[in-house]
Formats: sequence, structure tokens, C-alpha cells
Amino acid sequence: MESDVAFLEYVIKGLVDSPNDVKIVRTVDEMGVLLTLSVNPADMGKVIGRMGNTAKAIRTLLRVVGMKNNARVNLKINEPEGGMPKPRTDKTVDESLEDLKI
Repeated sequence: MESDVAFLEYVIKGLVDSPNDVKIVRTVDEMGVLLTLSVNPADMGKVIGRMGNTAKAIRTLLRVVGMKNNARVNLKINEPEGGMPKPRTDKTVDESLEDLKI
């Protein structure tokens, strides 16, 4: 297992209530290494933290791990199904005004 994946797995499994649901996919391309993280939806708040501070800290630490291995490491956190709904962008101006009750 790559050191960046092992590090991320150790940190995330220590944070969450459902460590068996932690899944990490590692891909490498010309931009560097991308680690895609999936966790139990109930654990998303623990991974992201207040105002995203936990996720930012994890990303910073992953960059340090990457520098040690001469690689650029990025982290993508998969949103769980049924998370925040995506805003609808196909409305007309009239429909949008109707929503505002103007």
C-alpha cells in the first residue's frame, strides 16, 4: 500500500465511527496523485469538520506526505448519496422570480 493511502486510512479510521466503511481510491495522472475518499454518510461531519477545518488539515498533511515522496497529493471527499441537493440551474427568469415571490 502506498504511504499516502496508508496515512490517510490511519487518520480517517481514527476519526470516524464506522471505520469499515472507509474506502480510498488512488489514481495517478499528469497532475499528480488523487486520493478519493468515501465514508459512511453519518461520518461526513467528522471528516470535514467545522467550516471544513478538519478536511483542510488533512489535505495539508497529505501535501507534506506527498512532498516527502516527490508527488503532488490531492484529496477528493465523495459526497454521500442524498447529501445536499444540487441547486436547479435550468429555471427561466420568470420561474426564478416566482420563487422569490416578488
